[in-house]
Amino acid sequence: MRFEHVIEINSPATSVQMVVPVFTREQLWLGLMGRVHEPQRFPMGPESCDWQEVEPDLFQRTLRFGQHVFHDEVRVSPFTQMVFTPQAQGDTAPIRLTMTIEEPNAGRMVLRFVYEALAEQTAEEAYYNDYRHNAWLHNDRDMVRTLRQWLSDEGL
Repeated sequence: MRFEHVIEINSPATSVQMVVPVFTREQLWLGLMGRVHEPQRFPMGPESCDWQEVEPDLFQRTLRFGQHVFHDEVRVSPFTQMVFTPQAQGDTAPIRLTMTIEEPNAGRMVLRFVYEALAEQTAEEAYYNDYRHNAWLHNDRDMVRTLRQWLSDEGL
């Protein structure tokens, strides 16, 4: 299973820039690192997150959603990409998320999200993929909306 989508961050259109704040790459990166260090500040985030940098640009995290505890690893390529790789949970295929900052042309910046199953999915898991795709898209849009709000309120 592979699911990919792109969310526009900056548009060269002046009319769009008047409505949504324009990010520098550094501001966007700082906000994205918030998702690594403090994911509980985002919609649908965990109740808590403990993390440690185990080597340069590699973080191990423990995320708590009520009584459910998940572990993942986040590898970052500063100002370019972050890869979230969860540990397997029972028989469910872990799904890796890669977020990449792209600048397809001057004045335009997008975030590319790629979700990939790291093992063969069962028929039951595959049945729910459309629901997952929809949930991921909404969650990623909410994350970008949160970053825009932080930029407006706090200046990131």
